[in-house]
Amino acid sequence: MGHADTLLAMGGAFLAAAFFARLGNRIGLPTIPLFTLAGMLLGPHTPGFVLVEDAHDFEMLSALGLVLLLFYLGLEFHLDDLKTGGRRLALAGGSYLLLNVGAGFGFGLALDWGIREALVLAGVLGISSSAIVTKILIDLGRLGRPETRLILGVIVVEDVFLALYLAALQPVIGGAHGVAEVLFQVTKAFAFLLVLAATARYGTRLIGRLIHVRDDELLVISFLGAAVLVAGVSELLGVADAIGAFMVGLILAQTPSAARIRRLVHPLRDAFAAIFFFAFGLAIDPGDFAAVLVPVAVAATLTLLMNVAAGLIVARLYGYGPGPAADIAATLLARGEFALILAAMAATAGLDERLAPFIAGYVLVLAVLGPVAAGRAHLVVRRLTGGRTPDGPDDLAPVEAPERTTSA
Repeated sequence: MGHADTLLAMGGAFLAAAFFARLGNRIGLPTIPLFTLAGMLLGPHTPGFVLVEDAHDFEMLSALGLVLLLFYLGLEFHLDDLKTGGRRLALAGGSYLLLNVGAGFGFGLALDWGIREALVLAGVLGISSSAIVTKILIDLGRLGRPETRLILGVIVVEDVFLALYLAALQPVIGGAHGVAEVLFQVTKAFAFLLVLAATARYGTRLIGRLIHVRDDELLVISFLGAAVLVAGVSELLGVADAIGAFMVGLILAQTPSAARIRRLVHPLRDAFAAIFFFAFGLAIDPGDFAAVLVPVAVAATLTLLMNVAAGLIVARLYGYGPGPAADIAATLLARGEFALILAAMAATAGLDERLAPFIAGYVLVLAVLGPVAAGRAHLVVRRLTGGRTPDGPDDLAPVEAPERTTSA
């Protein structure tokens, strides 16, 4: 692709993503599946105008979008978050993950696409979209509810699990041969994570002094360079580049410059994350959906059932009634960016070609179903309880879960 063609494709991709996002906002849909849909419609696999002939032309931009997405997530995460929630929060988040990740792995084995594919599907079906979940809570005006802090606490537990899961999964799906090599790669990955985690825990004063500058331009260059460099080192060590970026965000989140960095990186994250989802859509052939329609329907139904079960369990731990339980189950239903990250990893590793269209279809279904279900969960509860929506004990104390400010 020539210089002019690259600029035209980039500009067209940004404008197409913006158009679909505005359209989605009008009808109340989240942007993530719409960015992917834009890539599918303007890619080489659909009739009509083709903006980008080869998805690989956007490979570097897509990688930068992924790095910024996880870097921002790290900025939003704090090491003290889990301490704030206590054991009960860990039990609530663990219960949610156990049901959904376990069901996803079992579903993957039942499909018989391969053990590595089943491990990818475990993560795809098991982890909610923090971006879509937070947007749902903001749009519905539920940030002040006690169960909302529990929902955000579960998202925090999922973030921790995601970092560890990606670090362990990368060597397994990346072509390591034999148990010894897999164990070596996993050990190396976790050792690298431990070094970064120790830096986040004990080196923040030094990092804070090094990163602190008054000029916003210099600060952007500094944190962007650190995120991209550590992401590259991660890739060399067999750890997903996104996890390296996440850990840099985690480290910088403990510094006095954290608030400024969050403000400055926000537009960069939104712009390049849109390109990441758009580029994923470019690689999807809608003709492949026919072969995965039944698995997508089964997976979406399974996720809905597991979320209902998890919502009841999590609500019971905190003494909540059917109303908050339904809100928890419906709000955490959406899947989005993390599923697409796993899909990108699977494509890079050369796993079963059916994974990409399956994950795209699954994300599209649940990213649309999630907001709809969250907005109508109370209606279902009213029907089941004869018009009442009991929320639990009147003297229930506020949930001890951390607040989050992640935006979609």
